[in-house]
Amino acid sequence: MDKKLEELKTEYKNIPIPDELDFVVERALKKGKTNKRGYKWMAGTAAAAILFIGGINISPAMANTLSEVPIVGSIVKVLTFTEFKVDEDKYKADIKVPAISDSENGDLAQSLNEKYLKEGQELYEQFKDEIEEIEKEGGGHVGVDSGYEVKTDNDRILSIGRYVVNTVGSSSTVMKYDTIDKKNDILLSLPMLFKDDSYVKIISENIQEQMREQMKESNFEKIYWVADSGIEDNFEDFELIKKDQNFYINKDGKLVISFDKYEVSPGFMGIVEFVIPTEIISDVLVSNEYIK
Repeated sequence: MDKKLEELKTEYKNIPIPDELDFVVERALKKGKTNKRGYKWMAGTAAAAILFIGGINISPAMANTLSEVPIVGSIVKVLTFTEFKVDEDKYKADIKVPAISDSENGDLAQSLNEKYLKEGQELYEQFKDEIEEIEKEGGGHVGVDSGYEVKTDNDRILSIGRYVVNTVGSSSTVMKYDTIDKKNDILLSLPMLFKDDSYVKIISENIQEQMREQMKESNFEKIYWVADSGIEDNFEDFELIKKDQNFYINKDGKLVISFDKYEVSPGFMGIVEFVIPTEIISDVLVSNEYIK
């Protein structure tokens, strides 16, 4: 084990710092000598994180070795691949990019990791562009918070949710899920789970029922835009989910349908989710391999 750790240490020291740090460094230097101590801390933390996670990206052997290290191995399934972070008075960004490192067939994991990294880089570039625009207009506040949640991780299913919270003026929240069949190394989509498109209407009608029931039980502290709710508003009522609606499979093997902030309800409700009873969709499922 000592030899493997020494090899990791060597790789750790030889990992180049990526160009994305240039932006952080440049802004930190503008603050002058009075903030040198804070800059050193930020650079040191960022460099340490990049050296560790960069090593996993550059060397699959490093990830494999980590999985053999006691305690650490249990977390090397979904981990933070990299993090773009800015912490200033008016500009704050914390963008965590996940990586999947425990897959029997590396092709799917590599494809997803490349997608996650691209999304993180694009989000970071958008953040920098927003700062430039805000400064041209005389200043303001810009913020973005992005990360991930492992919803399910068992012998068969891995479900990862990636969220983005933008705070420019009012806030918005978007969630994206990937659900993976770990046994067959397949990225699942909602249509793949069903025999035909009839699931769209079946699930939608159940969600409408759940919405009305939740509103009634909460004495209308919960609000959804749904017909026959007893509330009049000017918003378009929810009728049907999309064929590729956001979803994941929870730890109990139940299908969960997710809606972004403002998608089917007012902003104070945030992201909303509905667990679909398996008995109402069992007849249209392709199999019971995933949903129980």
